[in-house]
Amino acid sequence: MATHRRPRQPRLARATLTAAAATAVALGAAAAAQASPADPAVASHPSEQEVKQQVDELYAQAETATERYDGTRERVRQLRVEAASLQDQVARGRDALNRMLEDLSEIAGAQYRSGGIAPTMQLMLSSDPDGYLDRATALDRLAAQQADVLHEVATKQRALDQRRAEAAARLADLETARHDLVRDKQDVQRRLGRARALLDTLTGGQRARLTAEDARAARQRVNAATGGVGLSSLPAPDARAATAVAAATGALGSPYFYGAAGPYSFDCSGLMYWAWRQAGVTLPRTSQAQAGAGRRIPLSEARPGDLVIYYGDMHHVGMYVGGGTIIHAPYPGARVRYESARTMPIAAVVRV
Repeated sequence: MATHRRPRQPRLARATLTAAAATAVALGAAAAAQASPADPAVASHPSEQEVKQQVDELYAQAETATERYDGTRERVRQLRVEAASLQDQVARGRDALNRMLEDLSEIAGAQYRSGGIAPTMQLMLSSDPDGYLDRATALDRLAAQQADVLHEVATKQRALDQRRAEAAARLADLETARHDLVRDKQDVQRRLGRARALLDTLTGGQRARLTAEDARAARQRVNAATGGVGLSSLPAPDARAATAVAAATGALGSPYFYGAAGPYSFDCSGLMYWAWRQAGVTLPRTSQAQAGAGRRIPLSEARPGDLVIYYGDMHHVGMYVGGGTIIHAPYPGARVRYESARTMPIAAVVRV
């Protein structure tokens, strides 16, 4: 029976084909590597300016998340206070209701002890009609008092039920807000972690150079805003604003830290909150809420102590100090410093 085998190729021919195939694969891989813009070796080593651009964007996102975190944390604090107050009201209401029920029980007992025979028959059988009439009048008064107490008990019970429902709602809101707080904190940390990872791709010298260049650029912008003659002597609108400006000025050089409101570190709205607290004024905690903390004015009318709110979502804030300049806490890794008021897009200027 005949077999159907392929004829054997010479060794030289097979070796030539193998070498040709290997060469083709190698050339194809090289071409693909050159054509692919996502070369991991290149992507893992961005330039200093690329790192700066990406880090700046992450810092902006982190600041937005920080303001959301600050707002959520303030809501948690308020809900805790409200829930505790409502729970206290429930406890007090329950004690008052119990006392009223005890009074009602005593009245009912008194009526029971004096009842059992019709009032006319009691009068006929009484050896002391005058005394009976006095007692009957007292019982009538007890009955009227009982009706009043019953009405008050019903009113108190309705109020107590309402307070219980409000307390339960606040506690539910508080639990939701706590979950939101954890989520917002994780969001901030995730973005800051990505920024740190990018910065870690640079050498220590490169990171120091970027920091120095950023600070130098800020000084140049301030000099340009003030005309190189320093801050103007424009007075604050009142003594409170002057005190707030003095406090913010005293914080120059303090580090930025998300969620911080002094006295040793700050985020942007935390610096405003702390500075105005030194003047006896309690601002809302977030930049978005601070935008509604006073009267809106144009930048041309700004005076020291006014709040300058930035960006469309109002996620950044600084304090105007005159000469077209603000004091603000810029971003993680930077320190509280002066900046030109027009460096960022202005959303609002607020006179507290």
